[in-house]
Amino acid sequence: MKDSYVTEMMTKEDVTAMILSAKKQAGLTWEGIAEKIDMSPVWTHSACMGMQAFPKAKADALVTALGLPQEAASVLEESPTKIWEQTVPTDPCIYRLYEIVGVYGPTIKALIHEKFGDGIMSAIDFDMSVTRVPNEKGDRVKLEMSGKYLGYNSW
Repeated sequence: MKDSYVTEMMTKEDVTAMILSAKKQAGLTWEGIAEKIDMSPVWTHSACMGMQAFPKAKADALVTALGLPQEAASVLEESPTKIWEQTVPTDPCIYRLYEIVGVYGPTIKALIHEKFGDGIMSAIDFDMSVTRVPNEKGDRVKLEMSGKYLGYNSW
């Protein structure tokens, strides 16, 4: 008969903490980690923060690249529960993106409807890039988002 004890399960939060620690210890960037697993930096960061499920091969590649325990791979493959901890973000960078959606969201929606019809831009079939653009007035942050158009069904 086995000893009666509870084996603590590794959570997505545990694996995220391990990833951040390994990244820091190795002096890696998100771009560098993304290259090691052949994914985009945007997707890689989001997935490492627990907001995406890793395909098995990518989870195995990340575990190997960062020297994580093998059991972390199965945690990385789990479907996430996407929860935001606060209603209005207080981090200045995240708040500005929130502000952009607040100010320009209705405009973006109207233009999508004019160009495509009644529907949405998918956040599932989606990609995004973040680039630095030199500018004489100060470098610019360029965000490019591309999501599949999904029209609403009418019955």
